[in-house]
Amino acid sequence: MKKGKIYLIGAGPGDPGLFTIKGKMLLEQGQVVVYDRLVGEEIIAYASPEAELIYVGKESGRHALSQDEINALLVRKAREGKRVVRLKGGDPFLFGRGGEEALYIREQGLDYEVVPGITSAIAVPAYAGIPVTHRDATSSLAIITGHEKPGKKDSSINWKGISTGIGTLVFLMGIENLDFISSSLMENGRAADTPVALIRWGTLPKQEVLTGTLDNIVQRVKEVNFQPPAVIVVGEVVDLRNKLSWLEKKPLWGKRIVVTRSRAQASVLVQKIRELGGTPLEFPTIEIQKAVNLNPLKKALKEIKQYDWIIFTSVNAIDIFFGQMDLDQIDIRELKGVNIAAIGPVTRQKLEARGLRVEAMPEEYRAEGVLDTLNGLALKGQRVLLPRAKGARSILPDTLVEWGLEVDEIHLYQAALSSGKNPFLADVIKSGEIDYITFTSSSTVSNFVEIMGRDIAGLINSWAKIACIGPITADKAREMGFSVDIVAGQYTIDGLLDAIIIDASGQQQEESL
Repeated sequence: MKKGKIYLIGAGPGDPGLFTIKGKMLLEQGQVVVYDRLVGEEIIAYASPEAELIYVGKESGRHALSQDEINALLVRKAREGKRVVRLKGGDPFLFGRGGEEALYIREQGLDYEVVPGITSAIAVPAYAGIPVTHRDATSSLAIITGHEKPGKKDSSINWKGISTGIGTLVFLMGIENLDFISSSLMENGRAADTPVALIRWGTLPKQEVLTGTLDNIVQRVKEVNFQPPAVIVVGEVVDLRNKLSWLEKKPLWGKRIVVTRSRAQASVLVQKIRELGGTPLEFPTIEIQKAVNLNPLKKALKEIKQYDWIIFTSVNAIDIFFGQMDLDQIDIRELKGVNIAAIGPVTRQKLEARGLRVEAMPEEYRAEGVLDTLNGLALKGQRVLLPRAKGARSILPDTLVEWGLEVDEIHLYQAALSSGKNPFLADVIKSGEIDYITFTSSSTVSNFVEIMGRDIAGLINSWAKIACIGPITADKAREMGFSVDIVAGQYTIDGLLDAIIIDASGQQQEESL
């Protein structure tokens, strides 16, 4: 049997954007993925759906597998001829036991490759606004394990040397030994007033930073119940945080925002929330289901030159429409002479990316706005193709028919109730640990209530704000009992986020008064 290969890959400090390109490529190709506790779900999601996922995380006092068992697992899977990805938080060769695993793999006669990861020792302080070196503060850095037990007879740490001979000290995984670390440094000559920073969940939207000095940091931890895991930074560079902190200044910093769009559509909103410093919580309430019978669309495509207008009211309709054109091998040039209308800028951009010119787009991105724009452009007797969702409001086709136009409405898909339930996130929502719930269509509102229960609106109104993409969605939310706090001025994802940012900035100003 062909021997497999093992890849020791560093997943970085937490932010999925800090995962390396090579690491992602190999993870996507892995047949077996053996991963640790500090590897985020978003990085694990890069793995192939066919890959075998094996969790071997270690917590203080609790190990899913011992190190010897992990070593044996890696070798066993590789001997089965598998491409094995060993995924570790941070960098595999910095306190990640990657060296131990590599030696064992080599001793067993197997091949391996190392893909370094961005270490939390540098990235986490950077995200907290702390450069580990600075020309005016220090040019030396030591990275030290925080796991060494107090009272150990033969310490592997030269406390005298690092206390007085190194400018910046970074201890990894040392919160439980913080008293011992602080005392050892002061006993060996480090000044008691040396600045210290503890950074928990570094590089993530839930990052927490606690600062103090060597002589008071232990008491500060007790006062706020600061929990591990965390990175400890000791040195004058900590004081630079007052001028250089940047993550906490993002407009949605610390806000937990529920996204109820379908998982396929949510990526843009999720990514933008994260870029703005918020924590997106994906709770898809709808699934986009393509119509089983697309014969009406096929018929319309064969007669496409007979239409004067095609009106697109969603990106989903565009994807299905042009996907069918490709399947039927219909040249896009067949659309020459047909006027095209788009309900909003995202839909317009999608059409223009295909080289099409959009003749009409309303200022108000809903059916009423489309009608206002077409009034005077779409003429009596003209033929209109309206490919859209089943169950959409009838005002658009009804009004066009009243104007004397011939309308062929074709249902390409429907927004069905999501089959993927997330009990954990449902409990988080019910517990009040959220700031905003976003609704981007009437379907997301009604399906959210269907999943969470009829009484959910009364619970949520007391602790979270409801943000809707437009007035139709807001009306549906009110009908379901929600107190709508935010309605986007522009009925787009960007408009929704702008409205939330304005609300969040108002909250921050109130809290600072």
